[in-house]
Amino acid sequence: MLKKLPLWAKIFIGMGLGILWGLVSVWTGWETFTTDWVKPWGTIFLKLLKLIAVPLIFVSLVKGISSLTDITKLSRIGYKTIVIYIVTTVFATTVGLAMVNIFKPGDVFPDEKQEQYREQFGSQVEVRQESAREFEKQSPLFFFEDMIPENFFGAAGDNSKMLQIIFFAILFSIALVLVPGEKTQVVKDFFDGLNDVILKIVDLIMRFAPIGVFALMASLVVDFSGDADIFTALGMYMLTVIIGLFLLILGLYPLMMRIFAGIRVPAFMKAILPAQLVAFTTSSSAATLPVTMKQVTNELGVSKSIANFVLPVGVTINMDGTSCYQAIAAVFIAQVFGIDLTLIQQLTIVLTATLASIGSPGIPSGSIVMLIIVLNSVGLPVEGLALILGVDRPLDMLRTVVNITGDSTVSSIVARSEGELGNNS
Repeated sequence: MLKKLPLWAKIFIGMGLGILWGLVSVWTGWETFTTDWVKPWGTIFLKLLKLIAVPLIFVSLVKGISSLTDITKLSRIGYKTIVIYIVTTVFATTVGLAMVNIFKPGDVFPDEKQEQYREQFGSQVEVRQESAREFEKQSPLFFFEDMIPENFFGAAGDNSKMLQIIFFAILFSIALVLVPGEKTQVVKDFFDGLNDVILKIVDLIMRFAPIGVFALMASLVVDFSGDADIFTALGMYMLTVIIGLFLLILGLYPLMMRIFAGIRVPAFMKAILPAQLVAFTTSSSAATLPVTMKQVTNELGVSKSIANFVLPVGVTINMDGTSCYQAIAAVFIAQVFGIDLTLIQQLTIVLTATLASIGSPGIPSGSIVMLIIVLNSVGLPVEGLALILGVDRPLDMLRTVVNITGDSTVSSIVARSEGELGNNS
C-alpha cells in the first residue's frame, strides 16, 4: 500500500514521523543519538540535491536556449524574463521590509539577552561595518564583474557561483544557436540525452526524499528545543516571514497571472500545486525544476521552448521568497542586537537582498550563505545567524514554494506575450 502512495504523500509522512521522532528524542533524552545517527541521513539527502543542482541548471538552460533558433526572439525573451524577475524580486524585498517594521519581532527579545548579545558580539559589529565600507568602495559594476567566471570548472565546483554557471550556459547556448545546425546537431543530441539522464538522477534522488525529510525534521526539532528564552521572539520572527511569503503566494502571483497572463486564479493554483508540494518538501528549486516544467507546460499551456529557458533562469535569479526572507531576517537580527537601522541602511538591504537573491543557489538553505552578504552590507554581525538557523528549515520550505510559484508566473506571462500560451484560463 505504501508503494502506491504518490511521492508527495510519502514525503509528508516522513515529515510527520520526523517531527514525532524529534519530540520523543527530546522527551527521552535521545538528542545525541538523533544527532549522531539520524541527522546524517538528512545531510546526505541535502548533499545529493546540491550534487545535481549545477548540471541540472546548465543542461536545462543549454537545451532550452538552443531550441530557440531565432536569435532575435531569444534576446527578446531574455529581456522580458530578466526585467520581470528583477521587478518581482524588488517588490518581494519591499514586502519583507514592510512586514518586519510593522510586527517588529526582534523587539520581544528579552532585554537582558539583548545586552548579553551586544557584549558578546559588540566587537564584531565594528569589524562588519568596516567590511561593509570596503564593499562600498567596489566599482558599481562589481556585481557584473563577479558574474563572469575565470574558470568554468572552478565555478561548477561551487554551488554559490550559480550566476557564473548560468552566464556560461547562456554564452554557450547562444554560440550553439549561431553556428549552422548541421555542425552542431551532434552537440544538441548530446545535451538532449544528457538532460534525460540528469532528470533520471533527480528521480532516483527523490526516491530517497522521505527518509531525508524524516531525518531533517527530526534534527530540526531536537536543535530547536534548546533555548526557551528566545522562543517568543523566534515565533514572532517565523510568523512575520510566513505572512510576508503568503502575501506573495496568494496575492502578488495570482494577481499577475490574472492581469498579464489571463489565467484564472483557481486554475493557476490547481495547476501549480504539485510543484509547490515538491518544493515545500525538498526546499530545492533545482530539484523541483522537472515537476515545475511539467506542470507549466502541461497544465498552464506554456510552450516547451519558453519553459526550458525561463524556468532554469528563474531557478537561479528569481528568488522572491529568499529576498523577502533576507530583508526580514536582517532587520530581525538588528532588532535582537538592539541596533537601530537608518532609512538608508534599510534601502541598502533592499538593494543588496535583491542582488544577493539573484546569486542564491536553488538548493536547500542556499539563501543562508547569501544572507551574510546582506548582513555585511549594513554592518550587522553575522553571528546573528545563529539565532535563526534553528528555525530556518520550515521557512526554507515555504520560501522555495514562493520561488517556484514566481518562476511559473513569469514563464506564463512571457509565453503569453510571445503568443505561446495555450488556452488554460
